[in-house]
Amino acid sequence: MGNRLTQIATRTGDNGTTGLGDNTRVSKDSLRVHAMGDVDELNSNIGVLLCEAMPDAVRDLLVDIQHQLFNLGGELSIPGFELLKADAVLVLDEALAVHNEALPKLQEFILPAGTRAAALAHVCRTVARRAERAVVALGAQDAIRDTPRQYLNRLSDLMFVLARVLNRHRSDGTTGDDVYWHSKRLAQAT
Repeated sequence: MGNRLTQIATRTGDNGTTGLGDNTRVSKDSLRVHAMGDVDELNSNIGVLLCEAMPDAVRDLLVDIQHQLFNLGGELSIPGFELLKADAVLVLDEALAVHNEALPKLQEFILPAGTRAAALAHVCRTVARRAERAVVALGAQDAIRDTPRQYLNRLSDLMFVLARVLNRHRSDGTTGDDVYWHSKRLAQAT
């Protein structure tokens, strides 16, 4: 892996380039740097979400996801290198199955709202989708393994499910619900 930072303000990026983990320099507006930035933003948003009250199992899962996203960012920063393992996708699949099974089936569309924790999970979901699009765009230009794209796709689905879980979790022990979309068109159709 590339050199670890010993200082933050190096001034080497003042010319609009940044160093990758393999010591090559690329433009800060390259598709690779966009993908790395979106993954970093997603990880930061999960960090904000972790400031909220939540079940221990969800907290532990999110902390593991942060580590996997760091692996993904490292992999993106070193072309041709593998850090994110395929079993990380399986962990998300298992979490999706467990958490989705405990939820009532969706009958209507829901809004990205509810508790603060649920709303933050929805922000993470949308940033995960953007990161996925950035990785897809990068993959159209450079060779990228399937695992990073699959991981982000599964993670966005999981964040939707976790938002629903967090809407039901209340620190006072009461149970909440999703915030449903009230569509005039759908109401008229029934």
